[in-house]
Amino acid sequence: MKVTEQLVELRSLSAEDLRQKAKDLDDQVFRLRIQRSLGQAEAGNRIRPLRRQLARVQTVLREKGVN
Repeated sequence: MKVTEQLVELRSLSAEDLRQKAKDLDDQVFRLRIQRSLGQAEAGNRIRPLRRQLARVQTVLREKGVN
């Protein structure tokens, strides 16, 4: 899915859905950071896309004026 398609999808969600999605993504990033610190190599490859998705969600929340 392209970034523009992701943004259109995110902008169609309610503020509460966006907050929940941000919380879930933050939790996933946290768990992957723990796995990476424990030496599981595949965790490192998945952190960057999740962090970027989290940033997109937070950006859309700010656009909506809900923080």
